[in-house]
Amino acid sequence: MNANHENFFDELGLILKRLDEGQVTSHFTLNTFKDHNYYFSEGGQHVRILITGGAGFIGSHLCEAFVTQNHTVLCLDNFMNGSLANIRALLNFKDFKLINGDVRDFDLLEKVVSSGIDAVIHLAAQIHVDRSIIEPRITYEINVFGTLNVLELARRYDVEKVIYTSTSEIYGSAQYVPMNEKHPLNALHPYGASKLAADRMCHAYVETYNVNACTMRPFNTFGPRQKDTGYGGAISIFVKRVLNATSPIIYGDGTQTRDYTYIKDAVKAYNLVLNSNKPLREPINFGTGKEIRIIDLANKIIALCGRNGKIKPVHVAPRPGEVKRLVADYSKAKELLGWKPEYSLEEGLREFIDWYKNYKFEEWAKPG
Repeated sequence: MNANHENFFDELGLILKRLDEGQVTSHFTLNTFKDHNYYFSEGGQHVRILITGGAGFIGSHLCEAFVTQNHTVLCLDNFMNGSLANIRALLNFKDFKLINGDVRDFDLLEKVVSSGIDAVIHLAAQIHVDRSIIEPRITYEINVFGTLNVLELARRYDVEKVIYTSTSEIYGSAQYVPMNEKHPLNALHPYGASKLAADRMCHAYVETYNVNACTMRPFNTFGPRQKDTGYGGAISIFVKRVLNATSPIIYGDGTQTRDYTYIKDAVKAYNLVLNSNKPLREPINFGTGKEIRIIDLANKIIALCGRNGKIKPVHVAPRPGEVKRLVADYSKAKELLGWKPEYSLEEGLREFIDWYKNYKFEEWAKPG
């Protein structure tokens, strides 16, 4: 048994132990967002979907959305970033298949794709800027060669649709705003460069082999299940620190800006892309068109958590290669798919903070 399998079963055993001890309660169930319909419309065609990185933040929400509409979902994850806890509630569904594996493993991936896959949603990646600075080689191997494996197998086995998750980080800092898909590509760090290479590889497979691949370029996404430790998301880390009466940490002066999309709006975007009958051969941005400075974001979270006057952000040295400004032009998504964000930043933050207070999801998978 290799180290990946040992880690997988260790985590599984820990969660089952905590279930028995009552430390993980039944309040996490499917349809966490049942009151907001982001799922497929009823009566759609049954499809077999491979979701790489399916135990991660966005991937687990997509697994849930598609399984609960009676599609067959094969979730491939090596649990580098993903967590078994994210997809635990799906394990009893006969149409949900969990595969502990890595997109760099071509032979394993071929066995999965050759079993009969209608669509691939490719999210598996090393997604963290800081880690890419420390480990540029593994970042490139996962993000570029992993994507190449997905595309090549989709070509060989005639997969009907591939959806590749790129990132706004490939643009670098905004040269004009809002940033449309024609904005110059100027990645500033190894993570952005690796995603840019994979983004262009998708375009090459579209143009060279006529693979039906759509490249989605989401700006920053946040919501339940996003990691709040280590290489986690800024919002989830800020919320965790503030609720624990600890100051959020700002890299640099905090004037850098980001465009944040709530997870429910992101899931709707994937839904629309998957179900679209239009040829989506060019990249598509997904964002809100509204930017916020990181210092203002931290102060907003402090206020929403009821900590005004009790704590304030602290500043540390800037990160190398950090993008200074990102704000999306999502007009192409609106034109081609009818997509637009429904959640404001504050609405998403309020819902996420409420969820975090009640469930503290990341804590469940921690030992001790």
